[in-house]
Amino acid sequence: MQIALLSDIHGNLVSLDAVLADVQKQQVDDIVFLGDLATLGPQPREVVARMRSLNCHYISGNHETYLFDPAAMHAYSDDPWLRDAIAWCRQQLSTEDLAFIHSFKPFLEIDLDPTHHQTAKLFCFHGSPRSNADKILATTPRKKLKAMLREHEAAVFAGGHTHIQMMRQHQGILIINPGSVGQPFAQSSFKHTPRVMPWAEYAIVSWEQGVLNVNLRRVPIDLHAVRQATINSALPGKHAWMNNWQNNGAA
Repeated sequence: MQIALLSDIHGNLVSLDAVLADVQKQQVDDIVFLGDLATLGPQPREVVARMRSLNCHYISGNHETYLFDPAAMHAYSDDPWLRDAIAWCRQQLSTEDLAFIHSFKPFLEIDLDPTHHQTAKLFCFHGSPRSNADKILATTPRKKLKAMLREHEAAVFAGGHTHIQMMRQHQGILIINPGSVGQPFAQSSFKHTPRVMPWAEYAIVSWEQGVLNVNLRRVPIDLHAVRQATINSALPGKHAWMNNWQNNGAA
């Protein structure tokens, strides 16, 4: 079985379509979206429509929470641009779009091999099983990580939220982050606005005849198309948003 893991699309249809084209080539069995679908980017309606058409598994991220609970967003950050961008995103979405997003689940368990329930389980979430606002990094202390994963068992834990691709081992289990489809960050901690890398990220987890494999993938994107979609939108602070992208000669 092969499962594609997508996370943190953030309203970027150009990058989403690049990832989906690559996913199609890999002939995966299923897709799991790990949260943060429509906010912050220039194409929220289009991204929601594309993801609704996939009929895959959907997990709620912290930005799904902020769409319906602005108070939770204020507790997370007092950045006025964040507030304005989320409010703008909400205005772009139809009642049906919002109902679709509201249906997302907090986490998901998948048996990669029905004959090995305990050793071949994939547990998916956004931040951690405990909270969609938790951050799991390569540097997260083991004691803190153990508290986040408490009461859950799996061969692989998979979450997003940090926009940083990662794989680490913790007491025999694998913890992975597929990175971000729509805004992959260049660093995991920053004082000001993060730099965004000029590609799209996702991951594939496979289990074949007892062999577990994790494939962290980076897909080239058309950065000019991202820029044009941003210019054509009414996203608040769109020029500053686009200037965060690092141009490494991507197409």
